[in-house]
Amino acid sequence: MYDVDVMMIGHFARDLLVVDGQATAASGGAVYYGGAALRQLCSADGNPLSVAVVTRVHPDDRAYLDELDALGIEVYATDAKETSGIENVYRSEDMERRTCRLLGFAGPFRREDVPDLRAKVCLVVPIVAGEVDLDLLSWLAERMPVGLDVQGFVRVRSGEDLVFRPWAEMVQGLACVTYLKADRAEAELLTGERELHRAAKALAAYGPQEVVLTQSSGVTVYAQGELYEAPFVSRNLRGRTGRGDTCFASYVGLRLGAPPGEAARLAAAITSLKQEQPGLWRGTLSDARRLADATSR
Repeated sequence: MYDVDVMMIGHFARDLLVVDGQATAASGGAVYYGGAALRQLCSADGNPLSVAVVTRVHPDDRAYLDELDALGIEVYATDAKETSGIENVYRSEDMERRTCRLLGFAGPFRREDVPDLRAKVCLVVPIVAGEVDLDLLSWLAERMPVGLDVQGFVRVRSGEDLVFRPWAEMVQGLACVTYLKADRAEAELLTGERELHRAAKALAAYGPQEVVLTQSSGVTVYAQGELYEAPFVSRNLRGRTGRGDTCFASYVGLRLGAPPGEAARLAAAITSLKQEQPGLWRGTLSDARRLADATSR
């Protein structure tokens, strides 16, 4: 009945990670981190989840997508005038805080960029505002359940800087969403609530069936009228970039076969492991389950 389990739509990025003044070029974007995490998961029949990534890149950067192809991800890339990218500046003693500067923007997605695929869920995961508009979001929601990372609607370009601003079309947009992801700051921006439980319930009132909120200490999920929390227990934060992308994609992928509480618990463990190593999470669900079991003792 389905062509793929999960279809992801968002810009692949060529980022610059700067830690204590030392810069390193790296691939990024939610389709990159999240797509890889999804491929490590299995469906109810025991087969790896099938994943399609829809993105936009400059033709000269298409070779970077080979890493996703090698993982067995179906990649649908449209040529763009430039590849998106963000400079993330960290201090090593506090990898939680970063400043961001836009390096490139691959342009908005159009309906014709989206392949005619039947997916169990579509994850709309832009990295900055302007990638996906309300018309495209509504069109996707008519075809399949949609998961959405609100970052790509509230993180706005202001010259080369990236700033956070309220999403003017939030009421209409969230009405299209089944799974919603935000971090603590984004949730407060949209709801005015600093307490995560209240923020999650406030966001759910706009239509999302499940709300996934991340912060430095872990993940909070509001689903089916219940709240679930699971901690991040990383031993270090060297792989902090891609945390939210990994957590959200893992949660939604796990929800295809597990109840919300179990999906939250395992997604937190996957994210904890990912944060310890820069780049993609390449572990197994067994690794995550062992950590989750040890954490819950």
